[in-house]
Amino acid sequence: MNAEEIIRLLNDDFVHEIEATMVYVRNAFVMTECDPSRVTEAIGVDEMRHMNWLADLIVKRGGKPSMEHHTLDFGGDDLRGQLQMQVALETEAVERYKKHIEMVGDADKEVVGVLRHILDEEKRHRKEFRMRLEKVI
Repeated sequence: MNAEEIIRLLNDDFVHEIEATMVYVRNAFVMTECDPSRVTEAIGVDEMRHMNWLADLIVKRGGKPSMEHHTLDFGGDDLRGQLQMQVALETEAVERYKKHIEMVGDADKEVVGVLRHILDEEKRHRKEFRMRLEKVI
């Protein structure tokens, strides 16, 4: 895998982090229950940190971070729908990072290291959202 292909993958990850950040920040404000709101806000901050790490990797390899994003789905206006959407976003991220780690392989150890770290955090995020979802009747 060459640098151009790695930049493309990193930009794909970067855009998904932008989208997750926007969904989580919005949902944290509109959630009526305090615990899920606080957790969602904190995870939104984690996603912003992921954006920084990915942008750094992109620029180091000669690329520019893409600020384009897809239409956002916030999961509706009820807590259950929001948490379900957030679990889905984290599940999607886990699968995407696993795939990208495998694709990059030995071509760039720094990228693989950062993606593995993000993958671990995404797994934790999914667990946190699932725990809150289980409490919603």
